[in-house]
Amino acid sequence: MSIATSAPGLTAGTWNIDPSHSEVTFAIRHLMTKVRGSFTEFSGAVVVADDLADSTATAEIQMASIDTRNSDRDAHVRSADVLDIENHPTMTFATKGVRAEGGSHYVDGDLTVRGITRPVTLEVEFHGVADDPWGGVRAGFSATTTINRKDWGVEFNVPLKGDRAMLGDKVEIQLEVQAVRA
Repeated sequence: MSIATSAPGLTAGTWNIDPSHSEVTFAIRHLMTKVRGSFTEFSGAVVVADDLADSTATAEIQMASIDTRNSDRDAHVRSADVLDIENHPTMTFATKGVRAEGGSHYVDGDLTVRGITRPVTLEVEFHGVADDPWGGVRAGFSATTTINRKDWGVEFNVPLKGDRAMLGDKVEIQLEVQAVRA
């Protein structure tokens, strides 16, 4: 899978994630609606190979930077009940492969949360490459996946009447990434 046909303008080399123009967000069911949040401190890079399938990406997210727009909830999510950031201050992702299937692109990789590493697949959309006003060259990507929080040892919940619980198990993850060519 060549870069020219799959990602026009994306040249081989290292592209560093620009955290001030990127976001890492998530959503989880709370009672009967979804609560959304983000992580505000993260870093990473995409290393584009001549053959796009050989490209890699890495990311490190500071768990203390969680923001759900509620300071009490954020403090609880940081606690040992949920993310246990005292013992696990970062979440990491590293690719194992890039593939195209049926017109879509996927990045397979390992996600580590709370010291537990599990495989995940991100569906990735490439938005193109453009010069920026500061003399750099940027590439844009969106990526999504859904994980089960219990696969990473996040078991906290509050039982409700009947067979319901306060929190859902599925966590939807969305990434909006601008990467700058090094």
